[in-house]
Amino acid sequence: MDRPTIEVYEQEGAGYAVRRGVQRPERAEAFARRVTPGGRRLDLGCGPGHYLPLLGRPAVAADAAHAMVLAAHALAPEVPAVRADLTDLPFDRGAFAGVWASKAHQHLTAAELPLALGDVHRVLEVGGTLELTMFATRTGAPTSEEVTRADSGDDLPGRRFTWWDPDHLAAVVAAAGFGIDALALTDRTDDDHARIELTATARRALPDHVGAGMRLLCCGLNPSLHAADAGVGYVTGNNRFWPALAAAGLSTSDRDPRRLLRHDRIGMTDLVKRATPRADELRRDEYRAGAERLQALCEWLRPEALAVVGLAGWRAGVDRKAQVGWQPERLGPTPVYVLPSTSGLNAGTSLAQLVDHLRAAAAGPPPDGG
Repeated sequence: MDRPTIEVYEQEGAGYAVRRGVQRPERAEAFARRVTPGGRRLDLGCGPGHYLPLLGRPAVAADAAHAMVLAAHALAPEVPAVRADLTDLPFDRGAFAGVWASKAHQHLTAAELPLALGDVHRVLEVGGTLELTMFATRTGAPTSEEVTRADSGDDLPGRRFTWWDPDHLAAVVAAAGFGIDALALTDRTDDDHARIELTATARRALPDHVGAGMRLLCCGLNPSLHAADAGVGYVTGNNRFWPALAAAGLSTSDRDPRRLLRHDRIGMTDLVKRATPRADELRRDEYRAGAERLQALCEWLRPEALAVVGLAGWRAGVDRKAQVGWQPERLGPTPVYVLPSTSGLNAGTSLAQLVDHLRAAAAGPPPDGG
């Protein structure tokens, strides 16, 4: 999270607890009823803990500011309260049946949100509930960002905010492995920002691992069920994606997409987000819709290059005459390289050839674009 924003909350912890209270308690109570009885629920970005009495039990509270953790624990001493960064949650996979996240993720930059939501998906069990509240942009743009000042009307100036278009936010949540159940836009608040109230269910799915500054975005056809369960693409031992990436000198870890993004600047996504036992279960219209989503992703995050792993899906969704190599058309600003499948079933392509393809994609297109 943004360090100056955390410091504001550290300094204003006691005063914040007095000035802020519960809004729309019926929504928190509805969340408590949706969570599986006896299932653990997480108040993520708990602040001083105002919502904890409404969320049901058992519960855990988490916040990036130590002052807020202390305030939440004082209010509900029976609830474990921990300090945690929204982009790096210290909980096991499937630890929670529900996550309540009220106006916390708004303090992340827009490009940080996919990875943070992917971590929420990781700590939720399949079928678990996410209740997310964010603020809406006033500009009509997909997002807008601001560090508030005292003269802008913020009683806690110096905080970073990202304001979201509701449809764009829903697309980012869906790409993080969620099904959208409900999305509502409230009336504008005193600071002229409407609230986005989004309810989602964690699917058996593989979240995008994407963010700002990607030198390469690797796109598979769709995740296997094994990949969805592990939270890692190409996770099976017979797939050569990770060995080829390492042999090409592009990765510093094995089967760790978060490190791959953060340290190696390589993101991972899929043309079709639906997880299946076999890729041949996908429909042509899914590939086409996936290509539209992928274009929107490239237009938003602007990776330096896109490597599509698997020719069949690209032919099904974009260009039925496509060949391996650089493609004539970009997706938004991003040049596209299509390489053969890394599956062990693709015996016609050697590991050495896959290494060469990944190196070519990472190097970018030649000056003439060929």
